[in-house]
Amino acid sequence: MQKIVPCLFFDGKAEDAVNFYKSVFKSAKIGHIARYGDNMPMPKGSVMTAELEIEGQKFLALNGPPMFSFSPAISFMVNCETQQDIDHYWEKLSEGGETQQCGWLKDKFGVSWQVIPNEMPHLMGGASPAQSQKVMEAVMKMTKLDIKALKQAYEQAA
Repeated sequence: MQKIVPCLFFDGKAEDAVNFYKSVFKSAKIGHIARYGDNMPMPKGSVMTAELEIEGQKFLALNGPPMFSFSPAISFMVNCETQQDIDHYWEKLSEGGETQQCGWLKDKFGVSWQVIPNEMPHLMGGASPAQSQKVMEAVMKMTKLDIKALKQAYEQAA
């Protein structure tokens, strides 16, 4: 059993959310779904909780009345091997949501994501402060990250 499982509170849209994430991530699996019964805070038959697993990471989607919303203070990072992967996740996750600076986006449920290349820690860490600075300057000009442009910034400062 996974020791820490993020629990995401959806405003009546947990079932839509897990189905959406299953469509975005090829490896996603929906697990047990519990539904509300009589005399409960949400309509009978609606999803109370839904288990979701993405790339081996377990999540719990919780439906509740409208009392909480997501914040960019917590985001999920999607590490991508190729530009094609970045393009795929960027397009799918931002559909109906909003794109933001530096590879961040909010999906249509308000959940924040960072879609980044696997090499980002290396590029940002840099062999030199000049390389780190050049990569950061490049990142600050982007919404969706461009691996080729980030590598060029890194190499130009070498």
